[in-house]
Amino acid sequence: MDAQGRGRADDIDPADQWVLNPDTGEYELRLAPSSPQSSVPRPRTGNTPAGRSRSAPAPKGPAPDALPGQRRRRGAPEEPPGRRRGGRPKKGKAKKVLLWTGGSMAFVLVAAAGGGYLYLKHLEGNITTTDVGDAAKSSFSKDEAFNLLIIGTDKRTGAGNKGYGDKGSAGHADTNILLHVSKDRTNATALSIPRDLITNIPDCPTKLEDGTEKVIPGTPNQRFNTSLGQFERDPGCTMRTVKEVTGIQPDHFMMADFNAVKTLTSAVGGVEVCVGKDIDDPKSHLKLPKGKSTVEGEQALAFVRTRHAFGNEGDLDRIKVQQQFLGSLARKMSSGDTLTSPTKLYKLAEAATKALTVDQGIGKASTLKDMALELKKVPPKNITFLTVPVIDNPLEKIKATVVVNESAAPAVFQAIKDDVSFTEVKQKEKKEKKAIAARLKGSRSSAADVRVDIYNGGAATGSAQETLAWLQNQQGVTKASQLGNADAPLEKTTLEYSPDQADQARKLADLMGLPGSAMKPGESEKNAQGLPAIVLTLGKDFKGAGIPLKKSSKAPDVDGKSTADKQICAT
Repeated sequence: MDAQGRGRADDIDPADQWVLNPDTGEYELRLAPSSPQSSVPRPRTGNTPAGRSRSAPAPKGPAPDALPGQRRRRGAPEEPPGRRRGGRPKKGKAKKVLLWTGGSMAFVLVAAAGGGYLYLKHLEGNITTTDVGDAAKSSFSKDEAFNLLIIGTDKRTGAGNKGYGDKGSAGHADTNILLHVSKDRTNATALSIPRDLITNIPDCPTKLEDGTEKVIPGTPNQRFNTSLGQFERDPGCTMRTVKEVTGIQPDHFMMADFNAVKTLTSAVGGVEVCVGKDIDDPKSHLKLPKGKSTVEGEQALAFVRTRHAFGNEGDLDRIKVQQQFLGSLARKMSSGDTLTSPTKLYKLAEAATKALTVDQGIGKASTLKDMALELKKVPPKNITFLTVPVIDNPLEKIKATVVVNESAAPAVFQAIKDDVSFTEVKQKEKKEKKAIAARLKGSRSSAADVRVDIYNGGAATGSAQETLAWLQNQQGVTKASQLGNADAPLEKTTLEYSPDQADQARKLADLMGLPGSAMKPGESEKNAQGLPAIVLTLGKDFKGAGIPLKKSSKAPDVDGKSTADKQICAT
């Protein structure tokens, strides 16, 4: 029905007022000349929070990571970084909402949201944010690799969910995907973590609903899914448990419950799936004929939740089905009939923002937009779905849980840490890679001529002092100084130096076993004697004095991996 048929101008469907701008790739509000002024603001551009250009001044306040040439606090003793807390859990306020979602569907929408962003006034405040303290980063960096933990809970909300999850559950970590996006945006890895994986749940500093804080004691040998909901554990505890299992630190999280699957698939008009046999599962009520079908709403939820229709009727087979479903949804989201339809995008934004809970570091619409634009760069053919390599729990007679396969999993975890793709990718930055490798080529000074200031930027407590003693006593670097903690933690160890100190930097890189990527040409600093000194900052990747920081160049082969560009029939 057109606007005249509705009778009032303010009854016009908002989706009909949004038009794709081919120059920007975003939808903009376009009102007819006779229409009254709308209260829905246009998307902001320029140096506003929602559209800050790359050349715009950086916001005031301390940066999350130390940058080359940044001044550090001298002489401070090494100590573990403190916790930083914000306010109590709250709804995000005054947001211009991004096309997004959470839980097991979040990955697809952020990876394939190429159709632009909807800025609608009445959607402001839909996104819920949760304060998880230092379990998450306080901001998002567009220039680094990042890890996003996607959590789907088994909490029952809404009508029609009685057949799924545990009755009365506070919402356990039922579906878990650690999404790693490469620094160069050529590839991404979606690592599924089984809910029935036995692991140690670490101590979890948690902020409760009433604003008080407490540390929830860790428990050994528990199912992974109890890292959320059990004993009032929050998503930050699940993030810490991921680090316990994989050694990989999630930077941010996104979470939703069962309703997200139903509402989102309906919003896009259904998702095509394929099964290798006729399905009639009385427990999930899933009925599908052999071959391809389109599912949405309740039927889509049944498809991703059923355990008894496929394989050995276990959670590992269900994970494979969910990965296939996510790949199909990614293709649907990137299809022309979705991305060019303002009505579909409007409905999707409504459903997605109501389903989503995120950490405070990505709770702003401008930050979510930045993240989505980075994810948009990753081709579907280079989005790899994997599952943590596991084996049956050897302590059980009746096999119900699994444990990490210590012979296969560490190589997978290390490849993700080293930002190595599980697919063949065309290198976008060959010149840059050659330039990085060239930093290690050239003359070396003697060890006695190396002047270096050492800081701890996230390594184990005492690492800077240990490295100082090792360099002075065993390597002959007598002009080294240990200056305590860096201003901010770093994921990777760095070595900063001015051009005239390159020979010293190369010598120290040889002694420390540093790759070319750790070397940061730029500026040095003055040491205690007022002489120029190169700056060694030990990051979270530092393994100990004399232990090389080598990076794997090829990912291991993993059984059952798939990519988002291909459809596989579930069996």
